[in-house]
Amino acid sequence: MRLFIGILVGILVLFQYDLWFGKNGYFDYKDVAAQIKENKAENEKLSQRNQMISAEIQGLTKGFESIEERARMSHDMVKPNEVFYHIVKEHK
Repeated sequence: MRLFIGILVGILVLFQYDLWFGKNGYFDYKDVAAQIKENKAENEKLSQRNQMISAEIQGLTKGFESIEERARMSHDMVKPNEVFYHIVKEHK
């Protein structure tokens, strides 16, 4: 009888080992869950960046004022005695 109980306890320990430390076990699950959380945060940042780029592209395709504004601001094309005002429209 002791041998039978010992075998059953051994099998239970073997299954528990696989559950915690084996392939796709608990610790692997926790690592993958943390990696998924990091990837979702990175995807959110990239999505926001893509939306900003899309809005900028839409602005550039709409008219010449935005092209002039972009050229002046990013390439320092403001004359020495000129004051360039950037007026931002409020979105409602």
